[in-house]
Amino acid sequence: MNWSVYIIIASDHSLYTGITTDIRRRWKQHSSGTGGARYFRGRKPALVAYLESGHNRSSASKREAEIKKWSRAKKQALLRSDNNQVGKLAEYLPTGYALI
Repeated sequence: MNWSVYIIIASDHSLYTGITTDIRRRWKQHSSGTGGARYFRGRKPALVAYLESGHNRSSASKREAEIKKWSRAKKQALLRSDNNQVGKLAEYLPTGYALI
């Protein structure tokens, strides 16, 4: 039960969803361009905007797949939800970013 589902806001304002057992390590991989997702080869990660822990590998994968099918609006609502373990982020977002 040590897997987490996360959403990163990218430099182009797109939303990337993934899973990990260590969000700090995964952030470093995405930021450095080595060992991170191919998604970040043409853009940079800007902010971890959502974190949902308490999963095993299977449930994290299923939740990731579920979220990836959602519309942008539904994902943005998730970022604002009480389920978000990163906390309320609207006041901390860099200039130009919005959760609306």
